[in-house]
Amino acid sequence: MDSRQKRYNMRYVILCCTVAAFGGLLMGYDSSIISGAIEPLSEYFQLTPAETGWAVSNILLGSLVGCFIAPRLSDVLGRKKSLAITALLFTVSVIGTAIAHNFTVFVLFRIIGGLAIGLASVISPIYLAELSPSKFRGRTTALYAVCCVGGQSVVLLTNYFITKSMLPEAMIAMGWRYILATALVPCALFIFFIAFIPESPRWNVLKGKYDAALDTLTKISNREHAESVFSEIKHSFSDEAARQHKARFRLDKTTVPLLVIGIGLAVGNQISGINVIQYFGPTLLKNVSGSVDSALLQTFWLSVCQFIGVLVGMTLIDKVGRRKLLLLGAITSCIFLAYSFIAFYYHLPGLLPVIGLFAYMIFFGMTWGQIVWTVLGEIFPTEIRSICVGISICAMSMANFIISSTFPIMNSSPMLIDMFHGGFPLLLFAIFSLGMYFFTFRYLPETAGVSLEKIHGLVLEKFNVDAELPAATSSKSAESLNIPRH
Repeated sequence: MDSRQKRYNMRYVILCCTVAAFGGLLMGYDSSIISGAIEPLSEYFQLTPAETGWAVSNILLGSLVGCFIAPRLSDVLGRKKSLAITALLFTVSVIGTAIAHNFTVFVLFRIIGGLAIGLASVISPIYLAELSPSKFRGRTTALYAVCCVGGQSVVLLTNYFITKSMLPEAMIAMGWRYILATALVPCALFIFFIAFIPESPRWNVLKGKYDAALDTLTKISNREHAESVFSEIKHSFSDEAARQHKARFRLDKTTVPLLVIGIGLAVGNQISGINVIQYFGPTLLKNVSGSVDSALLQTFWLSVCQFIGVLVGMTLIDKVGRRKLLLLGAITSCIFLAYSFIAFYYHLPGLLPVIGLFAYMIFFGMTWGQIVWTVLGEIFPTEIRSICVGISICAMSMANFIISSTFPIMNSSPMLIDMFHGGFPLLLFAIFSLGMYFFTFRYLPETAGVSLEKIHGLVLEKFNVDAELPAATSSKSAESLNIPRH
């Protein structure tokens, strides 16, 4: 066995990261649960197509606010306490949407759920990246995507069985409330287990809580190695930066390249249309399946394909590397979405229209569905990581909001339906995926196996920026002393 693998207590790391990744499970569960409720909910509240789009997309406005709040919250209170607040907000949202007596109340509590999603999407990847050893960081941070997609798969299956067990009139009257209420189970589990995880050691160092940081690092690995890692983290930013880390963030030649990559990947994660399938899968597939039950079941199997892809990607992310997998994901998304567009356009029979979507979901799960979260958690320096991840996730939420708001309008447009036979969104997403291939090829360096303190320098090299970085200096010192990497 790899001596480095022996050095780490991976059982402890995986347990802690799994609990933190529950933020991703709730994100996936809460964002996708609407797919089974949207049809009867729209009937119950008598919504127009534009209001139906608002019922789904308003959660993203809350997410946008959550992304803005998350950096400050996680820096002041810590990653662990911020995750606890996130779990409570999820719970409030679930209860509120399930008992909402009018559309305004429903929207209000769904926005609160969006706030929780924004917090989770920023804080969970940060915590996972900061706790994980660099050798295994890809696999541990991929737990966020595993939980997110796993939550989506569970909720889609739940949607299917609840819908199958009730008459259409009962679904409109109460069934959609049952669907929304099922999210209370993962909320309760998250609140319970979060009490048992430690604070991020890097946050503790940033706040001068050295004993707590060293204690956590010692639980992750042996004492000698923990002290070496602690020393490297401590020296990766100056004492002044630790006291005034907020002031370190400014738009200059060393931060703009980081944000270009962060925002570009975050937006790219959305513009391939993944959330259209997650939010509106049954609505989209009704164009070719003809029935709600069949569309719901096909949407569930699409989610299973993505989950399988995520599991496969976990085994590849640290071996093959982030950059190669993202390039693979972008080009396969373009190919399979284009095929699905052709299938929709020519009304191909049976399962032929959804075969391309099945393949798309597998490759998206292997690549963009998990790797973007890993890269966002690792490319930014510790002292500005939370705010930069927050800005990137804000961009992701804005892209998601635009796509989710416009899809119902595109999908119900008589002109687009007549011209493209329900496949226009797929054509649009295929073109966007091709654009992300060229973006990734040009700007993203490989970060697999690189310590967090050295990644910034690789990004600047990719942008041909020459800058002296404290992290680079400390890394060189560590190499000269043969200090092992965390």
